[in-house]
Amino acid sequence: METNFTPTQNKKINFIDILLGFSRFFVGLLFIFSGFIKANDPTGFGYKLQEYFHVFHMDFLNDYSTWIAVIICGFEIIMGVFLLLGLYRKTVAWGLLLLIIFFTFLTFYSAFFEVVTSCGCFGDAIPLTPWQSFIKDLVLLVFILVIFKYHERIKPVISSSGKRSFAATATVLISFGIGIYTALFLPFIDFLPYKVGNKIPDLMVLPEGKEGDVFEYIYEIKNKATGETKKVTDKEYMDGIWEDDNWEVIGEPTSRLIKKGYQIPIPDLLISDAEGNEVTQEIITSPFYNFIVVSTYIDKLSTADVIALDRINTIIRDLSTQENLRAVLLTASSSDVASKLNTDMDLVLETFYADAVPLKSMVRSNPGVLLMQNGVVLKKWSKLNFPSKEELEKTYLQK
Repeated sequence: METNFTPTQNKKINFIDILLGFSRFFVGLLFIFSGFIKANDPTGFGYKLQEYFHVFHMDFLNDYSTWIAVIICGFEIIMGVFLLLGLYRKTVAWGLLLLIIFFTFLTFYSAFFEVVTSCGCFGDAIPLTPWQSFIKDLVLLVFILVIFKYHERIKPVISSSGKRSFAATATVLISFGIGIYTALFLPFIDFLPYKVGNKIPDLMVLPEGKEGDVFEYIYEIKNKATGETKKVTDKEYMDGIWEDDNWEVIGEPTSRLIKKGYQIPIPDLLISDAEGNEVTQEIITSPFYNFIVVSTYIDKLSTADVIALDRINTIIRDLSTQENLRAVLLTASSSDVASKLNTDMDLVLETFYADAVPLKSMVRSNPGVLLMQNGVVLKKWSKLNFPSKEELEKTYLQK
């Protein structure tokens, strides 16, 4: 029996198919992009997850944050690829819906209660504010609802069941493999200010011609004679009020950001010795080949980490007998913990101290190594791929 469709029905079918096709393309590519960006640096995404864990009193998950990040990134990529290929359409539709509801709640909570300043949706490559992230998730929710409602219309791009199984298996392996590799080694693309080729001292100051954030200061003042109180800006206060003995300032002034300025890439690096003396410039501008070994928290080193640090220490010690170099250990741990490690391992490294935040940005490995000279980052390694003495001499310490 032949069925005839009216022009109106055809138009409706075509519109739904076009809307569904666009939704698949938009959501699929965005999930793949978002997953790949975060999988490039799962350790960094893990730090962001720790902020959420703290907000929801789930700090017991902190030690697993990197591997949770790997799983989340992997699922994002898998969902995006499966959606584009038309695989497991019902499962993917449900998975996308549950994910976007969860992410939308998370970004709204972060934005409304101002508990996390950046969502980490696209890692350090594209920083978004919580409100920007929430709006992005609302847009995605609309398109995912279209996919959820019309998922039965989705047809697999690959006709052969065997090829579909191969594509699905390959997608899963690659999606999780990328995150596992970069978690064990280092990101493929470094979006942080300590990346290879950057001159660190130049990134710690405001460049000539640039203006930083502009703040307005609010004073609360009181008239001594009448008891009247009012609030004035610093400009109003300096415009004659400060000379009037009838007015006195109450309490401390408050500040308000009125113009966002240039953001210094490295505003928080402060290195000190065990006595508290600041030695930042001495360390980062050394003219010698300078191995900076970073171990953010020494007391969190596993047995495998200690073995890796011992290997790094031994190689640098062997190098120091023939090369004019400097080698330091930077940590956020206490001097007592660092001293014990120094005694146990007979470190050739000079130990200095810095806040955990910049140390986590220096190298996504604990321990990890930067090779610097005259303030420039020449190379970075994780604890697993620090090269041998011979390779360092041949490739990186050329005369």
